[in-house]
Amino acid sequence: MSKTDFNDRMLSLGLARVSEAAAMASAKLVGRGDEKAADQAAVNAMRDQLNKLDIAGVVVIGEGERDEAPMLFIGEEVGTGKGPGVDIALDPLEGTTLTAKDMPNALTVIAMGPRGSMLHAPDVYMDKLAIGPGYPENIVSLDMPPATRVSALASAKGCLPSDITVCVLERPRHEAMIEEIRSTGAAIRLITDGDVAGVMHCAEAAQTGIDMYMGSGGAPEGVLAAAALKCMGGQMWGRLTFRNDDERGRATKAGITDFDKIYARDEMVTEDVIFAATGVTDGSILPGVRREVGYLTTETILMRSKTGSVRRMNYRNPTN
Repeated sequence: MSKTDFNDRMLSLGLARVSEAAAMASAKLVGRGDEKAADQAAVNAMRDQLNKLDIAGVVVIGEGERDEAPMLFIGEEVGTGKGPGVDIALDPLEGTTLTAKDMPNALTVIAMGPRGSMLHAPDVYMDKLAIGPGYPENIVSLDMPPATRVSALASAKGCLPSDITVCVLERPRHEAMIEEIRSTGAAIRLITDGDVAGVMHCAEAAQTGIDMYMGSGGAPEGVLAAAALKCMGGQMWGRLTFRNDDERGRATKAGITDFDKIYARDEMVTEDVIFAATGVTDGSILPGVRREVGYLTTETILMRSKTGSVRRMNYRNPTN
């Protein structure tokens, strides 16, 4: 099938159902201290729902290589096989630790686009930088020191550096960067996990208070975040980083030839996509799954980059 067969409007509700199913399945394990069980529940539910869609889907961002992930592995074919060829990027449970500990901002996340539209990012780290919509192109870059990024964004926003808030994943590798950002007077919102949500925060700065995201995290999550920003608006850049030859080998296997390339948002996601995320635990983007006797209620954000539409959907589902 040709890429023109990708009917994002018709497929979007099906994608929301996939995200909802994963959230409801993992919600039963919120606060139970078992990351693997929560993740597995989300994987099973997401895969079951995906296989009901009339698509010829291929997982390009998934649970890992085939030998380490029995389901939703990179390269797995999903769907009925009867519809358009699509790329699928997913994280069945973005924030397994957050779910196990009942901490904020655990989400189920999935994006879909025409075949060949998403970067096949290997499972390595990616240095990421993101800002929200409404700014001139390339006012900040990955080649700038962190302090310069803060100053440049403050100038573009017409405020002081001390009025800027940067979201950073709390990891020892970021200590020097955090110190440099704070030297400008900027505030830092540290998150323990969930950097797809971290990047999405930039696109809703008025609600979240976050102006910029920076730091290194998983490359697959970088592609998912780029898909979200393509729908919400905002700029993002990513550069793969490698710790050893094994990781360089993974990149080569994924078709990466330029190891130093900086990917802009529209190079990570080259065509129009649809994106769905459902809250598992309460967060700044979405509320978590709500339980009442006989019912589970979810809230999902469903977005289409083609139209720029952002839809929030409540789903109240009987549990019996």
